Amino acid sequence: MTLHPFRTCREVTSLVLAREDRRLALRERAAIRLHFLVCKACPVFERQVLTMRNALDGWRHYREGDASDD
Repeated sequence: MTLHPFRTCREVTSLVLAREDRRLALRERAAIRLHFLVCKACPVFERQVLTMRNALDGWRHYREGDASDD
């Protein structure tokens, strides 16, 4: 990733996905916020990622409930 404060959409979506696996550095979190101020598409992508994560969490809990019924 580059060190300049303004990130491309590709870089920001990569950071949004990386955030699912690790804690981002302060400069990475700031770069996302700054980018979101000028981009309409990337916040939508972030909401989609969160929706998918929540759906998967719900599915896992549902499956765990099914396994305990056996």
